Amino acid sequence: MEENKRITGGSLGRFTPERISKLAQNEVFVFGSNLQGFHGGGAARAARNLFGAIWGQGVGLQGQSYAIPTMQGGTDTIRPYVDEFIQFAESRPDLYFYVTRIGCGIAGFVDEDIAPLFKDALALDNVALPKTFYDILTE
Repeated sequence: MEENKRITGGSLGRFTPERISKLAQNEVFVFGSNLQGFHGGGAARAARNLFGAIWGQGVGLQGQSYAIPTMQGGTDTIRPYVDEFIQFAESRPDLYFYVTRIGCGIAGFVDEDIAPLFKDALALDNVALPKTFYDILTE
């Protein structure tokens, strides 16, 4: 099997843009979902309509998207899924991940709640975070 090629930058820049409508072949849209995988609104709907998110799959890679559940409770219930995502991103240096402001829309969290969950992602060259998350994590 061919070794995964390391990606150290995405086509859309260092930070995740507010709106994404197109991705390069090796790029992944990371969005907040619910455990049932009902991708009906917000970034989840964009993931389903544009990037191959699968109705009924609430966690993990699907097409050019990656679902992180955010609707099942507090940040303590989100953390294991973020940790799983970070491990996955680390194992896939051939992909570049754009993390959206997961949980900061329909789920009702604020950036200060969610950003700390992504602290370990700062060390990864193949993960872009929203500028608001980055600013909170590097203050």
